[in-house]
Amino acid sequence: MRIAISGTYSSGKTLTSYALAHYVGIPRTRARTMRELLPEAVPGKTLEQCTAAELVQLIVRRHVDRAVHESRFEGSFISDGSSLQEWIYGSVRVIVGINPNESLHLSELESVERTADIRVFDAVMEQLGIAFKQHVKQTYDVFVHLPNELALAADGHRPVNERFRSMADERLLEVAAELGIPAHVVGGTVAERLVEIARLFDLPALMSPEEAIARAQAEYEALDMRTESDRASVIVR
Repeated sequence: MRIAISGTYSSGKTLTSYALAHYVGIPRTRARTMRELLPEAVPGKTLEQCTAAELVQLIVRRHVDRAVHESRFEGSFISDGSSLQEWIYGSVRVIVGINPNESLHLSELESVERTADIRVFDAVMEQLGIAFKQHVKQTYDVFVHLPNELALAADGHRPVNERFRSMADERLLEVAAELGIPAHVVGGTVAERLVEIARLFDLPALMSPEEAIARAQAEYEALDMRTESDRASVIVR
């Protein structure tokens, strides 16, 4: 079974995917995060500082990295997100702007001005969506969707807000239905998620949820979660 852990920013995908891999013994794909890709794609910039063109480059890089890692598995695997994440994060920016925090003054029904740059970005995202949807439909058997129920992590890396998160969350479920991929919404604590996911797919529990979470937290904490400005300050010193 090829499982994609779906959800918007700060829904807990990464920790849940690490813990689930330990809990049920299904391997987890290891694709790099946007934060890990930034230094080689747009050195010295945070995601918030990226232009539309740079954002497209990052979206394509992440998709390719996912596809390469997924191709190494012949059987079951667990994926932290899917290529729909990056595409939807991009396509929502057509409405809220390349940096969503600059359009906080807009109402729920308003969108940013459709400048020439936004129109080009919209057209590019539409075409990328065709390829990304085809890939996702061929790659995953099921989505486990984590609802937008946690606070946005205040780590300086996520140039998004609650409007952006809600729009992305809704769109993820809409596209899953459009592609005919079953999507099970699983909320609660990480331990509750693990138990429910195992129950949904009749998967054996190899250890307690607490032990799986402890192992996942150790792996998560080993990731380089610094922003580009933090990395640069260390280099200067």
